[in-house]
Amino acid sequence: MTPQELKNSILQLAIQGKLVEQRRSEGTAEELYKQIQAEKQALIKAGKIKKEKPLPEITEDEIPFEIPESWKWYRIGEVFNIVNGFTPLKSNPEFWTDGDIPWFTIEDVHRQGRFISTTEKFISQKALSKNTERIVPPDSVLLCCTASVGEYAYTRIPLTTNQQFNAFVTKPEYADAVFPLYVFEFAKTLKDTLIRNAGKTTFNFLSVGKLSLLLFPLPPLAEQKRIVAKIEELLPLIERYEKAWSRLEDFNKRFPGDMQKSILQMAIQGKLVEQRPEEGTGEELYRRIQAEKQALIKAGKIKKEKPLPEITEDEIPFDIPESWKWAKLGDLAWFLDAGKSPNCQKVPVKGEEWGVITTTAIQLGFFDEIQNKVLPESFTVNCSMQVNAGDILITRAGPTNRTGVACLVKEIHYNLILSDKTLRINMTDEHIYKDYIVMVLNSPQIRQLIIGLMSGMDKQQVNISQDKYKTVLVPLPPLAEQKRIVARLEELLPLCERLK
Repeated sequence: MTPQELKNSILQLAIQGKLVEQRRSEGTAEELYKQIQAEKQALIKAGKIKKEKPLPEITEDEIPFEIPESWKWYRIGEVFNIVNGFTPLKSNPEFWTDGDIPWFTIEDVHRQGRFISTTEKFISQKALSKNTERIVPPDSVLLCCTASVGEYAYTRIPLTTNQQFNAFVTKPEYADAVFPLYVFEFAKTLKDTLIRNAGKTTFNFLSVGKLSLLLFPLPPLAEQKRIVAKIEELLPLIERYEKAWSRLEDFNKRFPGDMQKSILQMAIQGKLVEQRPEEGTGEELYRRIQAEKQALIKAGKIKKEKPLPEITEDEIPFDIPESWKWAKLGDLAWFLDAGKSPNCQKVPVKGEEWGVITTTAIQLGFFDEIQNKVLPESFTVNCSMQVNAGDILITRAGPTNRTGVACLVKEIHYNLILSDKTLRINMTDEHIYKDYIVMVLNSPQIRQLIIGLMSGMDKQQVNISQDKYKTVLVPLPPLAEQKRIVARLEELLPLCERLK
């Protein structure tokens, strides 16, 4: 049960007479009704109130639920004068300048809560000159019957309201029979009833006539006070429940993502699968990569680059198994290359057209090839920039949350080239499992290292140079273990997705 459902349930119990017990000593609402009618006739006779046209009798079909025998159903219009709100002409400064009469709107609820002790806006005596009957006395309930139907408040001061609100002002003859805070609790339960009875124009609207015919369950006065006291007693418990519920909801929302991050962290720390001595070590693998790299340099297939600095103890972000090795991305890759971004049509390619990928083509862990732009016909395509299946791509410029995102191109169906905001990490399949490298680069801990390399004026536009990318640290296990780690992730990560 949500906190709101719990509140609604308590309020429903309250107005059904199920929240506190009934006490014979407190009398009945029927007895009270007879006293009220006698007082009403005396007030009419004395000329203090006017005789009103009686409202229709309440029929059995109208009664929405049972109430205790000591209670009585009334129509709202029988117990309360319903005071309409109004909005003085905004173009007339005399109605607003130096105003000292509080003028209530829904914004006052947003600003200070349900109990109104002041208002943001005030109107003048001139604005009220023909509407003196629209001053609402303190301890009246304010109810929205149009637009934000069902919004409610309780005024502690005399005020007027805008046209969205009506006020329940207890009639003089009921003054000793109705506890205003009980009316306030009742008003909280009215939203669905108001909406059902509202007329449909451009928005919901409930007329005073319809509002006055709605039913109001009235217990003896002492019981009304006990109901309010019980609700106030329960409120702190509901608030504690709401805080606990919010924490649980927050945990449930974060849990799949946190679990995913935890699994990725275990993966790059060597804690997701066991190490097997027969698979060799990361150091041995690293030496084979360097030997092949030197052979390619000697054969003129790749360029010799300036050696990267040795990794120091201070750089290492976390412990890895003894059979693994820390290596820099630039030492594992043959080279990194980028593309071009000429002025393009902002439409994706079709058929045999050539296009350039956008940074949004590179998503966390997958390649979205439809994120591209058509190259101008005048652009000369350099096929060395073409994106191919098997490429590891990473973004190097853009917003913080989009920069440093890596993916592996599994398949591609269009003629696309790299943009100048993307990089390709060229590696050998013989010694490196590319899915593993992409997983490492996208893992939270390594991604934090990448974010630390970013430069730029603000989070909306940052960049990372190729040289900086070469310094990114990669935990390197043996090739067979790389594959086993990825296979295990492919089993576990979909389970995290199903939890979302």
